[in-house]
Amino acid sequence: MNDSAEQGGRVFFSNVRRSLEEEDEINLVSVGVDIGSSTSHLVFSRLLLERLDNRYVVSKREVFHESDVLLTPYADDMSIDAKKLGAFIDLQYEAAGIDPASIDTGALILTGVAVRRSNARAIGDLFAAQAGKFVSVSAGDGLETTLAAFGSGAAARSIRDASRVMNIDIGGGTSKIAVCERGEVVDMTAIDIGARIISFDHEGRITRLEEAGRSFAKECGMDLELGSIISEDQRAAMVEAMANRLFETISQKTLGPQTAGLLRLEPLKNARKPDSVTFSGGVSEYVYGLQTKGFGDLGPRLAKAMRTRIETWGAPIEKPDQGIRATVVGASQYTIQVSGSTVYVAPLDILPLRNVPVVAPDLPLSDETLDVEAIAQAIRAALRRLDLHEGLQAVALCYRWGGSAMYRRLDDLCKGVMLGLSTHLANGFPLILVGDGDIGGLVGIHLREESKLTNPVVSIDGIVLKEFDFIDIGAMLETSGAVPVVIKSLVFPTSAALGRVEATTI
Repeated sequence: MNDSAEQGGRVFFSNVRRSLEEEDEINLVSVGVDIGSSTSHLVFSRLLLERLDNRYVVSKREVFHESDVLLTPYADDMSIDAKKLGAFIDLQYEAAGIDPASIDTGALILTGVAVRRSNARAIGDLFAAQAGKFVSVSAGDGLETTLAAFGSGAAARSIRDASRVMNIDIGGGTSKIAVCERGEVVDMTAIDIGARIISFDHEGRITRLEEAGRSFAKECGMDLELGSIISEDQRAAMVEAMANRLFETISQKTLGPQTAGLLRLEPLKNARKPDSVTFSGGVSEYVYGLQTKGFGDLGPRLAKAMRTRIETWGAPIEKPDQGIRATVVGASQYTIQVSGSTVYVAPLDILPLRNVPVVAPDLPLSDETLDVEAIAQAIRAALRRLDLHEGLQAVALCYRWGGSAMYRRLDDLCKGVMLGLSTHLANGFPLILVGDGDIGGLVGIHLREESKLTNPVVSIDGIVLKEFDFIDIGAMLETSGAVPVVIKSLVFPTSAALGRVEATTI
């Protein structure tokens, strides 16, 4: 669905003038694009939204075309070859029988080493013509780990089986480990171990060598360089070292210095063994016997070595809902209109805002006396979980208010929020708050008048958001003082609750 346009007090889908108030069903075409350090691929889906009272829910998600899987192309300087990648993407649209202009919504996810390539921005430019339709995410280690946990179905399995599920996502450059309980990621880490930290041609001549590949080679007594030959015995030795480090990461409470030095996130707590283990990422194709062909890397050997270690460990290995495509997610756009009486915006020209990621920490707001530091810590943890802690972009903080709106409680909320978002505010970004109650205006006024916050403030309510949501906030309507808000949710395949649309009128 395209950008919303207002006419007659309603919110329309501008491409075909569809009104939420008049349709019982809405069909959308969605594409998910995953560009990783090892592979790149697309998934095309149809989403069916059905009216439920004054809300719309995603009742059906049908994948109608899965693209070929491309080994992500690199130029001689080891930057991603955007021209070859663009040609591949064009070919996949053609194979799906889809005109790019007919796409309603989608998600572009850059993962693994691909995020760190010098021309990652050029990749985003391939989709510039559809920028208004896409949620575009450069997934750092924390977010990629979380996406893999949900996309693989590990989070859903932890609910379904009432169990502790570990998902191990092994890609080309990194491995991401998430521990799920009750549908949530309760622990995670990432490590520089992947199938393509070294790759070679049919003669065994090295064509790609990442820094982690050099490190493992040296650990095994080898001094490898681009163009040198790596023997079968050398490959086996490297894989054994990699598998030992990865297994140590997922099973031990205390890590040795060599393993700890490879971590990209804090180590796992490893409080107890998981009840089951799932694998996702490119290497999972070998773990489950879905792929036997080699691609000039360590994938087949690493899969066998890790499966053997997990089986010896005694944790049952289960099949994921999604393997190599775990991080390819659809992006479904939802629309809601918020009453102007619950809005505070200063200055007005800060709007519109587009593709703002949502942070939804579990804030302690029910007690009569609020803990400022506890509020700040919860916000910081949520920012870290989604790789937003460095304060490089604006975020929307979702909160659930409880209790009275007395001065002291409002003041403590504002202090905690400003403390938790201090890095973002110091970088000049607006403070964007979205609540589910009716105190948005009061909170906004307090931030500006009492807390003396000089950053732009956008405080709205009447909306319930969740992590993995992104929002667009349109300019205030002159006739009503309302603010149109588009909620874009990442929709995970095969999950029980695919999404929702809420539509409230002024």
